Amino acid sequence: MSTAKSDGRPDKVTTRTVVDFKRKGEKISMITAYDFTMARIVNYAGIDVILVGDSASNVMAGHETTLPITLDQMIYHTSCVVRGVDRALVVADLPFMSYQVTVKEALISAGRMMKDAGAHAVKLEGGAPVAETIRRIVDAGIPVMGHLGLTPQSIYKFGTYKVRAKEEAEAEQLINDALALQQAGCFALVLEKIPSGLARKVTEMLDIPTIGIGAGSACDGQVLVVHDMLGLTRDFHPRFIRRYANMFDDMTQAISTYVQDVKSGDFPSDTEQYN
Repeated sequence: MSTAKSDGRPDKVTTRTVVDFKRKGEKISMITAYDFTMARIVNYAGIDVILVGDSASNVMAGHETTLPITLDQMIYHTSCVVRGVDRALVVADLPFMSYQVTVKEALISAGRMMKDAGAHAVKLEGGAPVAETIRRIVDAGIPVMGHLGLTPQSIYKFGTYKVRAKEEAEAEQLINDALALQQAGCFALVLEKIPSGLARKVTEMLDIPTIGIGAGSACDGQVLVVHDMLGLTRDFHPRFIRRYANMFDDMTQAISTYVQDVKSGDFPSDTEQYN
């Protein structure tokens, strides 16, 4: 299938494309996907970047946090997504404790995500303390997207999902961390749930693009969990989510109608069976 755009956007998005978007002032669209079918849909719709997020732990596996998902499970989800994509850049999260212990372990995890899953880049959470790890991964030829602000893998450290970096000291630390990640070689940076003014300051300060989620409109791009923006989830209502569909109700109604048709004998009809 062809997904080339009439506005001149490239057929294939790369890490260089994403950086060029910032230079040209073009906003970057990013969304999550975790399986082949959803990846085909969002790729066909023209999304720039697909994030195979460790949020699969929540929306696909039903866990309360992102912590339980394993590297092998993330590789499985990523490989499914890659097979459904011919244009979008596929970035895969390195899950909790797959990169924090040693640089060697981080290199092995990132390498497996590229070799076994076919990811185009990896994403990991943290600031200056993981800068050397990022540098080593990048030196090995693996592109890295950083992630600052609310970092869900550290939820038990924070103890809350509230907005981060509202206080001056934490805001200053986030700025320093952003600079450290850029210097370490990150090609882009996710800013999650921080004040919009701080996100603007970081975005204007960096040469690499920022992708916001709950970080305001000044970021170079935006990301949402696909289940949230399509209205497949019902119990999660943060301010930053815009629901573009109500698929929970639509799908419930469709399946309910199917059940009724089967019970009544209306399905299959004469035209829906073989003679």
